[in-house]
Amino acid sequence: MENTPVSIPQSFIQELLARVDVVDVVGRYVQLKKSGANFMGLCPFHGEKSPSFSVSPSKQFFHCFGCGKNGNAIGFLMDHAGMGFREAVQDLAQQIGMQVPDDENTSPQDRERAAAQRQKQATLTDVLEKAGDAWRRHLRESPRAVQYFKGRGVSGQVAKRYGLGYAPEGWRGLASVFPEYDSPLLEESGLVIVNEEDGKRYDRFRDRVMFPIRNVKGECIGFGGRVLGDDKPKYLNSPETPVFHKGRELYGLYEARNAIREHGYALVTEGYMDVVALAQLGFPNAVATLGTACTPEHVHKLFRFTDTVVFSFDGDAAGRRAARKALDGALPYASDTRSVKFLFLPAEHDPDSFVRAYGPEAFARHVGDAVPLSRFLLEAAREGCDLGTAEGRAHMLSNARPLWAALPDGALKRQLLTELGELGQLPAPDLAQLWAQDSPRPGSAAHPPAHDGAPFGDEPPWGQEPPGMEYGSPAGGEPARRWRKGGEWKGGRWRREEQRPPQPPLPRRPLTGRADHAARLLLSHMEFLEELSHEDHALLCDQPAPHGALFVWLEGQLHEHGPQSWAVLREALAGHDCQALAERVMTGSHAQTEGDETELRAELRGLLNRMLIEAIKLQQNALIAAASQDPAAIERYRQLQERRRALEEGLTKMTSGA
Repeated sequence: MENTPVSIPQSFIQELLARVDVVDVVGRYVQLKKSGANFMGLCPFHGEKSPSFSVSPSKQFFHCFGCGKNGNAIGFLMDHAGMGFREAVQDLAQQIGMQVPDDENTSPQDRERAAAQRQKQATLTDVLEKAGDAWRRHLRESPRAVQYFKGRGVSGQVAKRYGLGYAPEGWRGLASVFPEYDSPLLEESGLVIVNEEDGKRYDRFRDRVMFPIRNVKGECIGFGGRVLGDDKPKYLNSPETPVFHKGRELYGLYEARNAIREHGYALVTEGYMDVVALAQLGFPNAVATLGTACTPEHVHKLFRFTDTVVFSFDGDAAGRRAARKALDGALPYASDTRSVKFLFLPAEHDPDSFVRAYGPEAFARHVGDAVPLSRFLLEAAREGCDLGTAEGRAHMLSNARPLWAALPDGALKRQLLTELGELGQLPAPDLAQLWAQDSPRPGSAAHPPAHDGAPFGDEPPWGQEPPGMEYGSPAGGEPARRWRKGGEWKGGRWRREEQRPPQPPLPRRPLTGRADHAARLLLSHMEFLEELSHEDHALLCDQPAPHGALFVWLEGQLHEHGPQSWAVLREALAGHDCQALAERVMTGSHAQTEGDETELRAELRGLLNRMLIEAIKLQQNALIAAASQDPAAIERYRQLQERRRALEEGLTKMTSGA
């Protein structure tokens, strides 16, 4: 990919790559199939019969083992669709609702204002964190607020983890926290309300228990407050601010991010207390929307952490309405490799009360029995329709069409077409043809060219569809060749071909060193850094240049931005002294560190243990040399020997599988 033009800030490129999904982008042009932790398909950059084109969700990167092409989502659009850099950036930004900044004709004054705005956002999070600290202190001093949390079964440990607090009574309680109570920052952060009539200022949150809302980096960006009595409103949230957008953020995601990976799914609830109470009762993987319906951006953010999302709603009418909105938000991301389910509790229960009444095991069973997205889609489509009449079936199909159309193409979408056709008593080919009549014309920007007669633009006519089709078609231009295992669709006829043996695996280059290998694992799976000990961190950061500097930089990125994909890290490394090292270890077939994360963690642990053993050996050699002049050196040598023996025994157990 060409260097980023100065007209688009590097920070924008990094944010864009963090928010798009390279699997979705590539999947618009290449038929991808799940293979382990990655997706595989036929390379669009060179002709091949067996798939060697790999797309990594964790790295947000693609790589072809055949021709060597690799890059991120922007690079794919440039290389495959022939877009220029700015065009590719605009295409991706448009998909997720981001506005591409145009600095090319921006004056120095405008650039200064933009820089000042970024500084203000950082300042606002500092202001909010300061208020949160004060409210946490007030919680310890308020028996009534403490009793409220105790009555809900919240322990001090969970309260500390979620940063719970208490905003005391009084109109200007924050004046004791912020001497400059008239500062515009307090209004801009949502902490203070200014009366429009007389200009008087007062605290937004008063006599409420407080729930800090953090972004995925752990920065405080807003608050939710709950009354202790029966006052209204029961819940009060921060308003929209430069740092807080409730349609993008999820309460508890920062605290739950590791638990979501460990449990294998994210549990989405409707309230702050649900999240805190569930964490107390054995479900630390719960998050909540912030007083608004679940949006596609919420769902997209969750799928960065897991492939399974379970929405938990009350069984009453309001819960059904909320679930219906969540369905709309989830449909664009319900690919064949992701699971979306809907859990409906009895009308008299929310998740917190249900777990208390029936126990964690019963709730876990309900999670396992949650309604799959496919079934809920069918239920939503047929609601209010009499399927015993032609009119009712037509109404059901009319309801189903926008839901079905929002799904990404794949096996799930095609199976649902068949099921909808059966419910509507209309053959699937006829239903597809009916729904295709109002679709964009082939060759338009919204619809890549397709063969005539196909109900979909990517398959042969009905009745001629052997299994295993793999295809790729660029947006615009001539249709791509449509390959199948053992044959090819061509010119309206299916032609069999001689089966070809699978390609032998490409030889792996030997690893150049343990520091390289550690860098490769951590650049591929940055979240592994969060699990290392202080000893591990010190070992990595003390490595000779340039490796030590790379590990120091990587830790800084983790603290500042949280875990990031390799695609984003690569952009952030532009111009850095460690850029060449990072790109070297992450290039080529040897750099594909994908697979079972438990095995990769064990691989990293074994690697670090070997590096620790080598470091201990060096220390022991130095101690032997100093023993004649330093009597304490012998004792230190013995301590290191015990540590070394423990590490070696651990390696032996790992190797033997014990």
